Amino acid sequence: MLNSNKPKKPIYSIKEIAYLGLLIAACVVGRTAFQAIPNVQPATAIFLIITLYLGITRGLIVCLATMTITNLYMGMGSWMIGQMISYTFIIILFGILGKISYFKKSLVLQSIVSFFSGFIYGFIFSIVDVQIYGMKSFLAYYLQGVPFDFLHAVGNIGFYIILVPILRTLLKKYQETLS
Repeated sequence: MLNSNKPKKPIYSIKEIAYLGLLIAACVVGRTAFQAIPNVQPATAIFLIITLYLGITRGLIVCLATMTITNLYMGMGSWMIGQMISYTFIIILFGILGKISYFKKSLVLQSIVSFFSGFIYGFIFSIVDVQIYGMKSFLAYYLQGVPFDFLHAVGNIGFYIILVPILRTLLKKYQETLS
């Protein structure tokens, strides 16, 4: 067998890496701009929209890069583990739902799921945190975070409804350039 010296085609083109970089930058700016309001920021909605139109892998790339970058200057700690696990679950869930044509066509269903993703995020985050810190009462810890989960949920649905028409158009145009 001869070893082929042909260069392999890269998984992502330079154009796609640059585009994902711009989406990451938008999420970083959005998360930073709203950091004064607890748990309210456009990043989650953007992650969900990217996942719906570009797929789970690209949604995860943008999400995990955004969280890493923003945590570098907002403060990085053990909570980052919970953030990564929670967002990964939400993105995979949204990506799976996005394969259902009725869901992909229904802004109402997408908005409802974006709302509940704030509570799902908080629930999973609490499970992880209780394990990391060795707390004895999950329920007490989780319940004290529910008001913040509610803020996250309200922010998600608000930003989702505002951003989906804009990002849908941009992401569809971008997909056409890849074809």
